[in-house]
Amino acid sequence: QVQLVESGGGLVQAGGSLRLSCAASGRTFSRYAMAWFRQAPGKEREFVAAISGSGGSTYYADSVKGRFTISRDNAKNTVYLQMSSLKPEDTAVYYCAASPAFSRWYRDYVYWGQGTQVTVSS
Repeated sequence: QVQLVESGGGLVQAGGSLRLSCAASGRTFSRYAMAWFRQAPGKEREFVAAISGSGGSTYYADSVKGRFTISRDNAKNTVYLQMSSLKPEDTAVYYCAASPAFSRWYRDYVYWGQGTQVTVSS
């Protein structure tokens, strides 16, 4: 069982930056690929970024490539999402998730956090 708790969301102006964190419980954190998804009001949950268990591989949605960076610290059981050049369309609830497979598909993710709100004002 893995429990995930996100933090770092908030209100930021367009062009600004935020860093999200996701702290995981358990001693098997490095065995899981981690990802960030987001869901805006009235829209389906969408993939943002993923990182392999070792941190050696990453994958990004085209909409955030070059602006967002996913990273992890296995010693701290934490995954991060550094968001820069934020746009109003980045406004959403951001969720971190854990999967035994390195994937961009939400159905592969078995553990989910409760989400953290990111609001980007224009």
